Amino acid sequence: MLPIIVEAATNFCIHQIRLPYDLVPTSAKKRTLLAYIDIETTNGESHRAYIGCDAMLIQSIAEIFLGEDESDEQTLIDMLLETTNMIVGSAKVLASELYETTMTIATPFVLSHEEIASLHLDDVQCIGIDGGEMTIALQRL
Repeated sequence: MLPIIVEAATNFCIHQIRLPYDLVPTSAKKRTLLAYIDIETTNGESHRAYIGCDAMLIQSIAEIFLGEDESDEQTLIDMLLETTNMIVGSAKVLASELYETTMTIATPFVLSHEEIASLHLDDVQCIGIDGGEMTIALQRL
């Protein structure tokens, strides 16, 4: 499941925000906004997908989509929720087209800093994007 979401995230970089990216090792903890969205496949598997962006990256995304040089925190949170929805929605389409796996996805939510600190993830991949960083992670439910 994680490779499908990572592919959707790299497609987001190429086609939506048009920024260069590299798959990078998981980095040390830094302040990251993190959202999650629950996924269920028709074979009964349930996962929680996490999409996180550091402050620099989510501001760059807000600038691309909204034209805002300096967004307030609520705007950045909304942008992260929309980014999460776009990436996981794209993964849903990829799963259906390439892997013949049907998925349903829920509404995305943002985690508090306390929730992030106590999080235990099963799989993680970081993507360096134009000086910023996106984290894609998965937790089996």
